[in-house]
Amino acid sequence: MAEAETGRSAHAPDWLTSGFPHLWLPYAQMKVAPTPLPVVGAEGARLTLADGRELIDGVSSWWTVCHGYNHPHIRDAVAAQLQAVPHVMLGGLATEPTLRLAKRLADLLPGDLDHVFFSESGSVSVEIAMKMAVQYWINQGQKGRHRFVSFRFGYHGDTLAAMSVCDPDEGMHGLFKGYLPQQIVADVPRTREQQAEFTRLLRAHRGELAAVVIEPLVQGAGGMKFYEPDVLRFLRQACDEADCLLILDEIMTGFGRIGPMFACAEAEIVPDIITLSKALTGGTLPLAATIARAHVFEAFLSNDPSKALMHGPTYMGNALACAAANASLDLFDREPRLAQVRAIEAQLRSEIEPCRRLNGVVDVRVRGALGVVQLNKAGEGPWFRPRFLEDGVWIRPFGDIVYVAPPFVIASDELARLTQAIVRHVSAWSRQRAAA
Repeated sequence: MAEAETGRSAHAPDWLTSGFPHLWLPYAQMKVAPTPLPVVGAEGARLTLADGRELIDGVSSWWTVCHGYNHPHIRDAVAAQLQAVPHVMLGGLATEPTLRLAKRLADLLPGDLDHVFFSESGSVSVEIAMKMAVQYWINQGQKGRHRFVSFRFGYHGDTLAAMSVCDPDEGMHGLFKGYLPQQIVADVPRTREQQAEFTRLLRAHRGELAAVVIEPLVQGAGGMKFYEPDVLRFLRQACDEADCLLILDEIMTGFGRIGPMFACAEAEIVPDIITLSKALTGGTLPLAATIARAHVFEAFLSNDPSKALMHGPTYMGNALACAAANASLDLFDREPRLAQVRAIEAQLRSEIEPCRRLNGVVDVRVRGALGVVQLNKAGEGPWFRPRFLEDGVWIRPFGDIVYVAPPFVIASDELARLTQAIVRHVSAWSRQRAAA
């Protein structure tokens, strides 16, 4: 099993062996990090490795590849834009894909979420949302409103301000406690008692709060924690009563991953600011958007230049990325993506449910194209990963969960390969390690 554990084989290409010593991987202790698996091709829900093996992708490259890899419509749109103009600065210049995408996003989103600020990553889009929220109050003469309420098990990115609204104890940024701005962390208010406590919290901190920040319906990297739409409706009402902005981080949930196109639409609420990324370009190119309602945008309109939003990522509104995003939206219009998500949900509910009765399994939960088996202990990923590779599936457990979030175009037999691998190896883990 050593080859599968390390990703090394006799077929490792020169670019891997020569380049890896110079590469710093994400979320990895580089002293012991295995060599990445060399991918030389991708189509639909499958990855092709340099040694000829194929893997069925169960995580959609961190939840981005909604239409499958290498979709011809997105590929052709990017190629055509590359021939025309790949990029211009958005300061004083613009391209058609960028402006068309801004309008399409405004048309898709609920209410008056009409004003789109582009960036290149989800974490940065959260930074921008937080900056907007603080300056929204500054521009109205309220300079003390600079803190945020966030939630336990929340995750919003790895840049500094985004780190400050992640869970400081359960998340991955505890090392920076004391360095980051100190925000207010609450439990997701699921019960009446928690809602009453949350209302008191907002009242107590009203004069210093800029916004409440939450991932709607599913807290992703914090452990795939689910909650119901009525929680979002409560938060919207509570923020209105406390005169506080509500920011929804739909970086993971947006574009159909958990069922609806956007999670906020399922709850029938309109946040003041929403952040989007991941599946925005169909997993093709980096792009993010921070989108504000009219009253937020209008707070920046003034004859005073200092009231402008002074932020401008170099590659914001990149024409290639926006062309990919427009093509991705075309596919949501033309192809039955949300129906495919519903079919994936039904299959996941049926096929991973047997895990619920296993010793050491805390919960089994499914929402849209996201299936989760929660274990009674964390850190079991290194035990599972080589076993999944032997089965020809790419599944990456983290924390205390084994999960799948496949491309929406995955065939039912491919999805069955993923679920069978989960049931088989969670069953083996339950027998061998659950009580260890």
